[in-house]
Amino acid sequence: MITTLLAEVSGSIQGALGCLGAALGVGIVGTKAVEAVGRNPGASGKILVQAIIGMALAEAVAFYALFLGK
Repeated sequence: MITTLLAEVSGSIQGALGCLGAALGVGIVGTKAVEAVGRNPGASGKILVQAIIGMALAEAVAFYALFLGK
């Protein structure tokens, strides 16, 4: 009983930390993309593509933490 509870709690903590890391990563990528467009508005198309790829890779961490951690 207690071991099952501890396993569920540790899995929840792992998922929460994985999602927190993904959220921080997406926030950092978004911040840097906005800064880059502010410095060079002509390159906004290329920056947008790179930002979307970076955000997708950061979000993959959340999926790994949620689905593979159990």
